[in-house]
Parts: sequence; C-alpha cells; structure tokens
Amino acid sequence: MKKVTVTVPATTANIGVGFDCLGAALTMANEFQFVVVDHDPKLKIIVEGEEAHKVGLGENNLLYRSLVQFYQHIQQTPPHLEITIKLGVPLSRGLGSSATAIVAGLLGANNLAGNPLSQKEIMEMAIAIEGHPDNVVPALLGNCLLSVEDCGTWQITSIPWHQDIIPIVAIPNFELSTREAREVLPAEYTRSDAIFNIARMGLLIRGLETNNPQWLKTALADKLHQPYRQKLITGYQKVEQAALAAGAYGMVISGAGPTLLALANPERVEQVVKSMLEAWNSIGVASQVRSLAINPSGAKVV
Repeated sequence: MKKVTVTVPATTANIGVGFDCLGAALTMANEFQFVVVDHDPKLKIIVEGEEAHKVGLGENNLLYRSLVQFYQHIQQTPPHLEITIKLGVPLSRGLGSSATAIVAGLLGANNLAGNPLSQKEIMEMAIAIEGHPDNVVPALLGNCLLSVEDCGTWQITSIPWHQDIIPIVAIPNFELSTREAREVLPAEYTRSDAIFNIARMGLLIRGLETNNPQWLKTALADKLHQPYRQKLITGYQKVEQAALAAGAYGMVISGAGPTLLALANPERVEQVVKSMLEAWNSIGVASQVRSLAINPSGAKVV
C-alpha cells in the first residue's frame, strides 16, 4: 500500500497593491493524505474539520480534478485512491483554500507517480489551473513571493518580510466567492490609479523588508480592487477603523475576501486582535481573529 501526505499552507494574496501577483504563505494549513488501494470504488474522499460538510466527495472535487489533470499530463491513468482531507484553512474566506487543494493534488500525484515533474513544472501547472499565481506560488514555495509573467514563463522572487511585522487575520463567519469579488471590478482604470498602485508597490516591498511604519501605512492603500470589494464585506470600515485605532500599520482584504488582514508590530498585536474581534461582534458578525506568522517552507510532502 502506497501512502503520501501533503501539507499545504494557507496564503494571503494581494496584500493591498500587489493585485494578482503578490502573496504570502501563513502558519495555517490543510493536510491531505493519499492512499493507493487495489479495490473499488476508484475514489473515496473523507473530510475532517468544522466545514467538512461543504467539501465535495466526488470526482468534481478540486483536489481530485487537479490530480487527474496531472495524470493526463503525464499520459497515465490515476490509481484507485482513498483521500483524507483535514481542514485547517477556512473555505471561501480569501485564505487560499482552493490553492491548497490544487497544490496538494499535483504534489500528491507527482509523488505517487514517482516524481516525474520538477517543482517548477508543478508550479506552472498550479498557476494554469488557478488562473493566477498569487496564492498557489507561495502555497507551494512558502514565504512572501512576487510572481511576474514574461512571455509565457514565470519570474518568481522572494520579498523579504521583517520578523517584527505580524500578520493578523480576521475571519468572519460568512463566505465570499472569488467570482463575485471579481465581478465588481471595473474593466478599465485611470492612469492616475495605475501610478498610485505602482508607487505603493515599490514602497510596500521596502516597507516589508525594513519594518518602516510610515512606509507601510502609506503602501497598504490600493485603488485597483479594494475600493470596489469593500462593499461586499459587512463591517469593513468599522473593522478597519478599529484596527488602525489599536495601532495596526494598516488593513487590507486578504485575497478576494472576506477575511481582513492587518499588519502590526509585536507590541500592538494583542490589542489589534481584540479590537477587530470586538468591531465585528458589535454589529452581530461572529468571527475569529488570529495572529499568525509567515510560513517559510511552503508545501511539505511526507
């Protein structure tokens, strides 16, 4: 009996101005166990965790579809499998739950097939399935990464993240689909909005490296996606005001939302967590607010 276990971290994408190209791996993860069996059915999926009832158990499951796509790529037939999914990343909350499934499906398949593809090839397949790199690349590789397409190839660079910048995720008890979050975005932007984001992208990269408070406060603004998505997130302004009043450098939408990401120094973390939680509670929205860290290693295969 062949068995492989893949652990894939949650991710926070965009970080404000890095729309569809910047993301970071976090210390929160999903675990996927693949066991090859010699009997029918050809697929059995078991899901454990608070939101297990929301995960499909058939061949349309994103994890399994990614695995099948891998085997199609290498022109082989997938083995019969029993797959166990242990959920640690909330679903449809802007923390890269779909990216964990894609990366795990590809890594699990690659291992079961004898590792015919390189990490770079796995990464390119993951980007093609997801449609953009901001979640799947850091989920696979870890750290905070900038992904740039160049004539069909990808240039990936690590963005240094100062150890005293603590990511805080405020996760509400409602979902927001990526499709819905993309539908509210305009088809065109003004030159001034593009310049606004370009300038702040450079400042964000330097701010994350140096932990410069003023640079971070300025750089976490955005004009390409957040102004349009805020209205989809109940209590956004109230939670943002609470985070800033508690001493956070700033707050952004994590991925497509509705999770909100605040950055703060270690001395302010406890108060920021408390204030964001109380802000949502005050308008009747249940949430969990957690301080995390950057995951430096990305997905792991055992």
